[in-house]
Amino acid sequence: MPTHKLKIRRIHDDAIIPQYATAGAACFDLHVVGLTRPVMVFEGQPLTLRTGLAFEIPQGFVMLVFSRSGHGFNYDTRLANAVGVIDSDYRGEVLVRLTSDSDRMDVLTIKNGDRIAQAMLVWTPQCDLLEVDELNDTTRGSGGFGSTGD
Repeated sequence: MPTHKLKIRRIHDDAIIPQYATAGAACFDLHVVGLTRPVMVFEGQPLTLRTGLAFEIPQGFVMLVFSRSGHGFNYDTRLANAVGVIDSDYRGEVLVRLTSDSDRMDVLTIKNGDRIAQAMLVWTPQCDLLEVDELNDTTRGSGGFGSTGD
C-alpha cells in the first residue's frame, strides 16, 4: 500500500493521469498530449513531446524518467538524455525528448495519448558534502573500468 502521495496537476485538458500498470510495477507510464497528427522519431532528429502534467514530488524524493523498453528493443529509440531527473522543487511541465540511433525503415510512430516514457519515484537523501585530504582505502582502490572482471 502506498505511503507517499504524488500530487499531479494537469497543464493540458487532455493530459492522462499516470497509473501503475500492475501491482508489481516500479514505474508508471507517461503519455503524450497535444499532438494533432502522428509524428515519427527519425535518426538524428530528436523529438520533444509534452505530457501536459506537472508534479509535486515529495521532499526527499526524485522522479526518474526512463525510456520504454519496447521503444528501445523494437525501434532503437530512447530518451535523449538517457534518464530524466525531476527534482522535488520543480513545478513545471514534464517534457520527454526522444531520439533514435538507427536508420531503420520501421521508425517509431507516436500518436496523441500514446505512452512515451515511464517514471518512478526514488528516495534521495541529501548528504553533507565534505572535502577531505584522503579517502579510506578499499580492496578495489582506484581500479576503474573492467577492474573487477569481465
